[in-house]
Amino acid sequence: MGGTDHGMKLGLLLEDVTVKHFIGLEDQTIDSIHYDSRTVTPGGLFVAIQGHTRDGYAYIDEAIEKGAIAILTEKGWSGPPSISVAQVENARLALAALSSAFYGEPFRELCMIGITGTNGKTTTAYLIESILNAVGFKVGVIGTINYRFGGESFTSPVTTPESLDLMALLRKMADSGSTHVVLEVSSHALDLHRVAFCEFDVAGFTNLSRDHLDYHHDMEAYWRCKRELCVGRLGVGSKSGRAVAVINWDDPKGKELYTDVSVPCLRIGLSEECEIRAQDINLTVDGSSGRVRTPEGDFDFTSSLVGEHNVYNILSATGIAMGLRVPLEKIQKGIKDLHGVPGRLESMANDLGLSVFVDYAHTPDALKNVLAVLRRLTSGRVITIFGCGGDRDRDKRPMMGATAGRLSDLVVVTSDNPRTESPEAIVAAIVEGAATVQGHQYEAHELAKGFEARGYVVEPDRRKAIALGLGAARSGDTVIIAGKGHETYQIVGETTTPFDDRVEARRVLEKLAMII
Repeated sequence: MGGTDHGMKLGLLLEDVTVKHFIGLEDQTIDSIHYDSRTVTPGGLFVAIQGHTRDGYAYIDEAIEKGAIAILTEKGWSGPPSISVAQVENARLALAALSSAFYGEPFRELCMIGITGTNGKTTTAYLIESILNAVGFKVGVIGTINYRFGGESFTSPVTTPESLDLMALLRKMADSGSTHVVLEVSSHALDLHRVAFCEFDVAGFTNLSRDHLDYHHDMEAYWRCKRELCVGRLGVGSKSGRAVAVINWDDPKGKELYTDVSVPCLRIGLSEECEIRAQDINLTVDGSSGRVRTPEGDFDFTSSLVGEHNVYNILSATGIAMGLRVPLEKIQKGIKDLHGVPGRLESMANDLGLSVFVDYAHTPDALKNVLAVLRRLTSGRVITIFGCGGDRDRDKRPMMGATAGRLSDLVVVTSDNPRTESPEAIVAAIVEGAATVQGHQYEAHELAKGFEARGYVVEPDRRKAIALGLGAARSGDTVIIAGKGHETYQIVGETTTPFDDRVEARRVLEKLAMII
């Protein structure tokens, strides 16, 4: 991301940073800030942060060679006297402060909406965007699928950008005329201080279930990060007088969070205690409908989003919109206007009488929710094609295998993004769970003419697995391809290759239609 049009004095940049030791000139003009030595330009400040696999401290010399005139680091460092050095306790927190100052606190010029939780962030963000568009606001979105504003869209390498990239992006949004920003806030972002100097108008909590334990190690640490958005980032700074929290009261952690927040709170859910709740819900394979009750009145909703979990997303978006004082008729219109979310129970059209969906579900709870919905709505059988990512939480694999086995008639166990792990080892861990609830293992060739008994089959090649699962289906069946959703790649070892479940599914469905 680019910097400001003009530089900023180093001393001013460091005003909100707790500096343990400083050597150099505070009146030096800093033209840009960098945390990646490869991007450093002359006149820049290099912040040496600890990455997932690399320590920025090792790249200080490279940054100076490229023209950095100031260094910020957690460790002591001595170099040429022309280089200013600021030693701090936490380089990531300092980076957030520097970025906020350098880009002129852009969040103050925008209505900032943050969403956190294990599942539902992306769909809720799309719903809020649709509602705000219905009002006529200019909306920017920063999330898992992409970053978008002003008719442009950018690939998102991570759900929530590093603080420097986030502030640069918010500055561009503010300067382009955006009025509102919807930001998916991941637990990693909260733990790594990426939103440490952001001030939010409204924050929503969707739910909490097992995820990212390869990073957080236990659920308590994961929860501490998630709660920080509503507890630590709301009611502070310039927006303290108008901040609102929107919390899923039906989630056990939502009830706990409700007692901890210090700002006005709207509870959403199906429970009678909730200020915003849904009634008369009707779920079909084509969408959902029902009635939303609010303190400002009631309205009927219709949505192309499938499943009860999406009703909760609709309620979360409604609560956030009400926290922004959006009229009910605009909320109703925005819900109806959203015709789907990429890779979130995304339907694959076909003439075979099959209901085929691609979904991002990659946690035990998300997979259970999706399969429970499809199980209820399917007249025929449910076929689940999924795998688990490598170099991630290993304990969830048998759990997800058991969930898929319990709620499916056929489970096709395959690869997701195996990364540096053995695909066969990942598959074996999933099978360990599937085999506890489905006793019969099919061989791939046995499914050429379909199947009768419930069971599972192993096909590590994801392309072949998709063809296998779809080929075994018959009219009235539902096929769910889970785990990757909107992703357009597969990571095997250190190599990333193009791969899109939706493209593969369409290709197979077209081929099957030609055979019939």
